[in-house]
Parts: sequence; structure tokens; C-alpha cells
Amino acid sequence: MRVNPDELSLKDKVVFINRVAKVVKGGKRFNFCALVVVGDGHGWVGIGKGKAAEVPVAISKAVEQAKKHLVHVPLKGGTIPHEVHGLFGAEHVLLKPAVDGTGIIAGGAVRAVVELVGAHNIIAKTLGRGNPFNTVRATLDGLTQLRSLDDVIRFRRQAVVEGRERATV
Repeated sequence: MRVNPDELSLKDKVVFINRVAKVVKGGKRFNFCALVVVGDGHGWVGIGKGKAAEVPVAISKAVEQAKKHLVHVPLKGGTIPHEVHGLFGAEHVLLKPAVDGTGIIAGGAVRAVVELVGAHNIIAKTLGRGNPFNTVRATLDGLTQLRSLDDVIRFRRQAVVEGRERATV
């Protein structure tokens, strides 16, 4: 499902800025790498990474990349429909739905993604080293595994219809 980012009222949040140094003949040359999350608070979220010689340029590149890679996450009453495990690299993120009034119980990188996706009650646990780049990717992996009740019903009906066709043939 494609969406035009200009139609959504997207907010962005800088998760992490990394300064890297390249040693050259005259000394060190510094560059910056920015990790940014964008979302509309109603299920659309994207992550982006930008690199440049200056921080504002790196952030703007990351925002543009994040807008190009938006995904939709099904939400159910301010939380997620079911528990999921997201994996990326050596990072493992556990996301669990929570009852109203719980709030967002999550660490830094996971909190940024969950806030911008629009979940208000969620419990998250990061299992791994805590590298922000991998943590954000693992969180997004977990969120993309979520399925709404309508999606599951539609998929199961289709599987049943296909199964009957095979049985009659």
C-alpha cells in the first residue's frame, strides 16, 4: 500500500547522531551520520539514515529517506493487536500490548518509533547490545509483523477457498 508522504502530517524525531572521523594527511576529517524516525501518529512510520559533513544536512537527508520508506502499522485502541518479536542483526526487541493508562514503557530508540507510530500503551524490551541503528530496525521489523483482525480473516478466507479448490480438482 503506497501513500504520498505529502498527504500525511508527519513529525520527525532524531534518534541518534554519530560523528565519524576519517584520518587524512592533514589530520582528521569529521562527518556525521543521523538516524531519524518519521511518523504521523496514526499508524504510518518510517526510518532513515543520512550522512553528511554537517549535522543539519545529515538530518534532512535522513528525513527524506524515511519519508520514502513509510510502512503502515495496524493499531488497536492505542496499542498493538498482539505481542511480537522484532529481530535485526544481534538486536532483539519484544513488543507487548498494554491496557489503557500504562503509557509507553520502552527505551530510547524503541520509544521514538512507538511514539511516532501512535501507540499510547505499550511495553517494550530491548534484548541485545542497544545499538540504536539495529534497535530501530528491529522495532520496525516487529511492527511490520503485526496483523489486524480484518487482515487475518481475509487471509484465512482466501486460504480456505484455495484449499477447497484443490480438494475438488
